[in-house]
Amino acid sequence: MADLRDLLDGPVLEVAPRLLGAVLRHGDVSVRLTEVEAYDGPDDPGSHAFRGRTARNQVMFGPPAHLYVYFTYGMHHCCNVVVGPAGRASAVLLRAGEVVEGLDEARARRPRSTDRDLARGPARLCQALAITRSHDGVDLTHGELTLTLGDPMEPVATGPRVGLRGAPDRPWRFWLPGERTVSTYRPAKPL
Repeated sequence: MADLRDLLDGPVLEVAPRLLGAVLRHGDVSVRLTEVEAYDGPDDPGSHAFRGRTARNQVMFGPPAHLYVYFTYGMHHCCNVVVGPAGRASAVLLRAGEVVEGLDEARARRPRSTDRDLARGPARLCQALAITRSHDGVDLTHGELTLTLGDPMEPVATGPRVGLRGAPDRPWRFWLPGERTVSTYRPAKPL
């Protein structure tokens, strides 16, 4: 089996759909990924790295197989898997998944959610897995927070990214059709 870092060290649009079906584990809770979005650094106005390296986005610049975590809207954490060669600033936002282990613990973290909604959306996914900004830069190849790729999933659907103003029409959101945990598509609100 190839090393996780090698499998993630490719163009973001090739690697992103490869993450579907992968399992992200943090402690006793595991989520099988059903929806992701690709962000391609300097060539992508929707990317946090579009304007270059900052203290916030430096993890995006690699190496691959690290977690990029950011805080948004003053209330939510979202996480991305860094992909591509070091220095390229490509990452894949983990949009949604299904809790496949640690269901009781995930329910305790999101007590008002149905099982379908426990990790349906990037902020909910982070809540279900107890991922916070303190996990920014974590190496996903070992430790308490790990990513395990499975066999490539088919079929894969693609469409525009959710709620994005910069390059909103690029079909860089990937999901497993028919999965009940895939989030609802919402275009960006006009300025």
